[in-house]
Amino acid sequence: MNNSNSTIAAVATAIAPGEGSVAIVRISGPKAEAIGKQLFVCAGHQEWESHRVLYGHVVEPSSGERIDEALLLLMRAPRSFTRETIVELHCHGGVVVVQRVLDLVLAAGAERAKAGEFSQRAFLNGRLDLTRAEALIDLITARSERAAQLAMAGLSGGVQGKIEALRQRLLDQLAELEARVDFEEDLPSLNPQTVTAELKNVAEEMQLLLTAANQGQMLREGLRVAIVGQPNVGKSSLLNRLCGNERAIVSDQAGTTRDLLDIELVIEGVPITLLDTAGIRASEDKVEQLGIERSRRALTNADVVILMFNINAGWSSADENLKLEIPKGIPLLLVGNKIDLGKADCNKLNAINALEISAEKGIGINNLKKQLLLSCGYCLDNSGIQLALNRRQQDLTKAAAKALDGCFAAAHNQLPWDFWTIDLREAIAHLGEITGAEISEAVLDRVFSKFCIGK
Repeated sequence: MNNSNSTIAAVATAIAPGEGSVAIVRISGPKAEAIGKQLFVCAGHQEWESHRVLYGHVVEPSSGERIDEALLLLMRAPRSFTRETIVELHCHGGVVVVQRVLDLVLAAGAERAKAGEFSQRAFLNGRLDLTRAEALIDLITARSERAAQLAMAGLSGGVQGKIEALRQRLLDQLAELEARVDFEEDLPSLNPQTVTAELKNVAEEMQLLLTAANQGQMLREGLRVAIVGQPNVGKSSLLNRLCGNERAIVSDQAGTTRDLLDIELVIEGVPITLLDTAGIRASEDKVEQLGIERSRRALTNADVVILMFNINAGWSSADENLKLEIPKGIPLLLVGNKIDLGKADCNKLNAINALEISAEKGIGINNLKKQLLLSCGYCLDNSGIQLALNRRQQDLTKAAAKALDGCFAAAHNQLPWDFWTIDLREAIAHLGEITGAEISEAVLDRVFSKFCIGK
C-alpha cells in the first residue's frame, strides 16, 4: 500500500467501452481538494463547500483544454468514507475520457491506489472495523439476494459485535486467572469448574457460528455442479430445464455437446454454476475428444456431480464405468432421465436408488433441486442464519476454539492457573485478529488486496 500520508486516486466504477453513462474518479488524502481545484473549473460562481455537488469541467491545467463536462463532490475530513478529505469527479462513462481524467489527477500529485486501499484507510482511520470492511466486498460480490442480506448484516456490525462479545468474555476470565497467579494469597479462591463452564459456553457459541458459516459459505460462494452421463441421455435438456431457457444444444445426435457449457442460476438462495459436459465415451473425433478431456477435468473441480442415465433403457455397464471416473469424496447424485417413457425392469436399477426425472416434461425437477443442496449439507430452512463468517474468520474462530481445548486439558489435568492463561491468551488473540483488534500489517495487506481497485 502507499504511504498513509499520501493522496491516492483510482477509478471507483467499472468501465467498459460503450457501457455505463457515468464513471467516478475518487481522490483521497491531504492533497485531494487542491488537486480538485487545480483540475476542475466551476461554471459561474459556486462555493467549494463540503458535501456539496459542483458543476463544471475537468481541464488540462497547462493548456486549459476541456477534457470533460463533469460534477465534483467534495467531502472534507473526517466526514468521508476514509475519514480523509475525498474528492470525486463524476465524469461521462467510457474508457478514453475517464483514463485521461485519472492521468491528470496522477500528474497533479496523487498516487495510484492499490486494490482495497480506500477501504484499508477507512479501517486504519477507525471508520470501519475489519469485519465491516470484509462485508463490503461480500456485498459487492454477492450472487444472490440471501448472500447480500448476510453481507449487509456484517456491514451493520453483526459479526464484529458477536466476536467482540465473545472476546470480552474471555478477557474477563483471563483477568481473573492472572489476578490469582499474581495475588493468589490476597484474593478469594477461584473455582476451576466455574471457569471451565464459562469457557465451554463461549466454545459452544463459537461452534454455532461455525455451523452457520458453512451455510453462509454456500450462499456466498455457491456450488459448481457438473452434469455428466453418456451421450444423448438428456444432460443439455436438464440444464435448459433448470435455467429456464435453451442455453445448450438439444439433439438426438450423440456427441452434440463438444465443449463445457456453464450457466449461473440461484436455487433456494444458493448461487449454482451448472456445467453441462461433453458425453464421456470413446471417440475418434478430435474435437469431441477435447471436450471429453475438459469434462474429466471439470469433475475434479465440482462440488456436486449429477450422473444422468436413461432410466427407460436401464443402468448399463457404460454408466457403471462412468461412475468409477468420478473422484472419491465428491457428492454424487444418480439421476434417471426420461421417466415419462417408462422405467426399465432390472435388479441393478432398483439397487442404485436413483432420482427419477423427466427433463423434457419437468417431472421430479423440484425434488432434484432439493437433493442437490442436501447432498452438500445445506439446510433448506436457513432463515435462522443471521450472520455468516467468511473463510478467514472461520479459520480464526476454529483456531480460537482449538486454543480453548488447551484450557480444558489444563482443567482435566488439574494444572495451575498460569497454564490456563497461555491457551486463553491465544484464543483471545485469534478473535482479536478477526475484528482487527490484534492484527499485523502483512495480514491487512492480504485481506484488502482481495478488494477491487477503487474500493
